[in-house]
Amino acid sequence: MKKFTAYDIAQIALLACFIILAGYFKIPTGIPGSEFQLSAPVAVAIVAVFGFKRYFLAGMIATVLLLLLGIHTIINAEISLIFRLTVGLIILFCGTSIPVLVLAGPIGTAVARIGLAFTLDIPILPLLIPVIPGMIITALCVWPITKMMRTIHEKVGARNDVPRVF
Repeated sequence: MKKFTAYDIAQIALLACFIILAGYFKIPTGIPGSEFQLSAPVAVAIVAVFGFKRYFLAGMIATVLLLLLGIHTIINAEISLIFRLTVGLIILFCGTSIPVLVLAGPIGTAVARIGLAFTLDIPILPLLIPVIPGMIITALCVWPITKMMRTIHEKVGARNDVPRVF
């Protein structure tokens, strides 16, 4: 079992903060209730660059913090968890090619909305149709964000000489 270094812990915490902050950047799409959140393509980029384990841990930390602060509800947490699992597993099993990254976010959004429809016991289409513009924007933004994040990660790099914490 690999132990986490202080660098790993700090990196995961920073990724969690990045996910939280990216969620505050919202672009209106012209359809009520369908604003685009920058956190979707950022999340896809994080899993592509840092791997599923770091992405999922950072996402769970972000969700717990938002729940504790009263910013998110259980419904928001459900949507986030379904999105994270869907996107993470798609990239884990299909790789990080451009087509996979472009499709992972919209598929994650669709699956999360389907899960929400089952939870609320309402039809799927009223939840799915308003998010289509955001899904398109996510598909368009994910590759440039991933490329930028990968470049930054490669330039900063992880130090291997730091002591293990636990």
